[in-house]
Amino acid sequence: MAVRIHIAAAILALVFAVVHASDPSPLQDFCVAVPDANAGVFVNGKICKDPKLVKPEDFFFPGLNKPGSTANPLGSNVTAVNVNQIPGLNTLGVSLARIDFAPYGLNPPHIHPRATEVLFVLEGTLVVGFVTSNPGMNMKNKLFTKVLNPGDVFVFPQGLIHFQFNQGHSNAVAFAGLGSQNPGVIAIANAVFGSDPPISPDVLTKAFQVGNDVIKKLQSQFWWDNNYP
Repeated sequence: MAVRIHIAAAILALVFAVVHASDPSPLQDFCVAVPDANAGVFVNGKICKDPKLVKPEDFFFPGLNKPGSTANPLGSNVTAVNVNQIPGLNTLGVSLARIDFAPYGLNPPHIHPRATEVLFVLEGTLVVGFVTSNPGMNMKNKLFTKVLNPGDVFVFPQGLIHFQFNQGHSNAVAFAGLGSQNPGVIAIANAVFGSDPPISPDVLTKAFQVGNDVIKKLQSQFWWDNNYP
């Protein structure tokens, strides 16, 4: 009986730890990030500026009402507002992004390794979706997809592949809240086919079950990045 109690306690402790896995909680009112990329101290986040030197501008970002340029092959643009743009977000566990879409513009399949995303559609009609992680034997990853109109909200769980596509004839605008000061982004196609140095074609031909010529063509093209973290 005692053994079962200890096992149950261990499981509960593990679940509690996983549920509360997120950005570090602040231990003071704020920890404004020091912008010096050559700072000699490395922490899980960014080191703090002396509170006596903190200014209102450390918590400020202007111009999110202005659309980003969608004049690119993807027809979309992500304007990120995270700790790199607002140093005062350091340790606070939240960030924001504006996503602009030209007609039929796409924010291609990608993941945020450190954040759940909540998407709010302001203008236009978007087809959005995410795919589950690998299921059991002989089962397919499940796609959760929805057509969103102005005022609609959709959630993308942390670390899962997701996308947004403007299926309308006019521009679309969405805003995303993310549960990390620095959510990160990995564009799937860019990472797989545009890495430097390239992944061996021997790996990719077997992984995607296509010929070497297809892989070489994909690796030779320019992979546009619409999302700068």
